[in-house]
Amino acid sequence: MGNTQNFRVKIQKVASKVQSNKYINSISNGLGSAMGVLIAGALFSLVDSINIPAYQNFLTSTGLKTVTSIPASVTTNLISLYVAFAVTNALVKSFKQDGFSAGLLSLMSFLVVTPMMTTGEGRAAITSLPVTWLGAAGIFVAMLIGLVVGRIYVFIIEKEFYIKMPKGVPPTIEKAFASIVPGIIITILMLCIRGAFGATQYGNIHKFIYTLVQVPLTHLGGGWIAYLICTFAISMFWFLGVHGGMVVNSVMTVIWTTMRVENLTAFQNGAELPNVIAGGSFLSVYTNLGGSGATIGLAIALIFAQSKRYKTLGKLTILPGLLGINEPLMFGLPMVLNTRFLIPLVAAPLLNSILAIIATYVGIIPKLRGIGTPVGTPIGVRGFLEGGWQVAVFQIVLVVISFLIYYPFFKKADKDALEEEGKVAAEAI
Repeated sequence: MGNTQNFRVKIQKVASKVQSNKYINSISNGLGSAMGVLIAGALFSLVDSINIPAYQNFLTSTGLKTVTSIPASVTTNLISLYVAFAVTNALVKSFKQDGFSAGLLSLMSFLVVTPMMTTGEGRAAITSLPVTWLGAAGIFVAMLIGLVVGRIYVFIIEKEFYIKMPKGVPPTIEKAFASIVPGIIITILMLCIRGAFGATQYGNIHKFIYTLVQVPLTHLGGGWIAYLICTFAISMFWFLGVHGGMVVNSVMTVIWTTMRVENLTAFQNGAELPNVIAGGSFLSVYTNLGGSGATIGLAIALIFAQSKRYKTLGKLTILPGLLGINEPLMFGLPMVLNTRFLIPLVAAPLLNSILAIIATYVGIIPKLRGIGTPVGTPIGVRGFLEGGWQVAVFQIVLVVISFLIYYPFFKKADKDALEEEGKVAAEAI
């Protein structure tokens, strides 16, 4: 018992360091703050692409087709712009500085290092900014720029190397002048980066990062083996009393978000979806049905409890479970350090993941669109939005499987709880 306790404390310390890391949190929080933009674009993409001939003819004939396609072109296709701003804003705010001004400098920096295209000659020449690196392909650079610009900005402000205004000047004006020196320094640095990479065979930092970092890292971290390892880790962290989802997501967010956005972009463009494992979408749609550990099966089992303890818990946890929220179950049962439920806690999400991966590869269910439906979206509805009716039905199948995995372990626990309640009642007479 002592060794287990020591191991748990060590794991908690490591997890705490990961969760408290400002740079990792800035990426997670930055991407999280851009979620509204992605979901808005994704929902309009669904409206735009409903595969009903009469509906599509209506959109085309009324001219609405050109309108419903606009949100995707300014959200998913430009997601790197939002990420560059959001990551810097989150990082600088964590240092108690002006995140908005720094975010604007980050957005500017991202555009500085992004190659433009010129067509025509002389007065007829037109310079434009291709969207090639503004979508999913540029996310890694956007996050890197976000962290670098944010840290430089904080360093300059903390060293008080900026234009100081006299007392009485409105805060807005003071912040504007304070950002001038950091802006000049950061611009010079970004121009140097652009020039340095322009002199290489890659031509720009985007192509360099995408070729040597983003693609290999996505293939490595986004493969099914890595995904199953992450799934196992989430359950084990929860067993040890650590929020497994937060720990794993803080490390994998970069890779998983990129994969999800790639699928979403392809869906919006009517192209074949590239990734079987669409990052966080795959996790919420299949792996963690009802929350981490795929505990929806246990929440349903609690409804059939004979003991008052578990029957009451079942009434409190079934609705949140259907919405993907299982903290009341995790801490109310509890699942933490509860060896009785360790096997199903690990087995249910792993089996869900394996079945979903196989079914997707075989073609029984389609690849997920990567919409990234928000927490609280009910099971079935989430599946329908992410992949259509096939995915929604497959979710129901996985719910049944989760129930069958948890039920034998729950039955024994419920029997013991009922006997214990009977002894307490007998002693009270």
